[in-house]
Amino acid sequence: MFARAANVTRSGMTNLVRYSHSHGGIPGENLPFSLTNRYKLTAMFIVFFGSGLGAPFFILRHQLLKK
Repeated sequence: MFARAANVTRSGMTNLVRYSHSHGGIPGENLPFSLTNRYKLTAMFIVFFGSGLGAPFFILRHQLLKK
């Protein structure tokens, strides 16, 4: 029973890789952002992490300035 399940899983993964339209072997090909421009990548990381880390401080400031 386990051998059959393993075989089905293996064939399913093989088909997934085969028909995923990925050429494979290229680092960063499956990422949702480009790695070619280092300055744009750095700016996007700063915006992404800065928004998450800065949001509580802006929310606190907004609450303290409310009348």
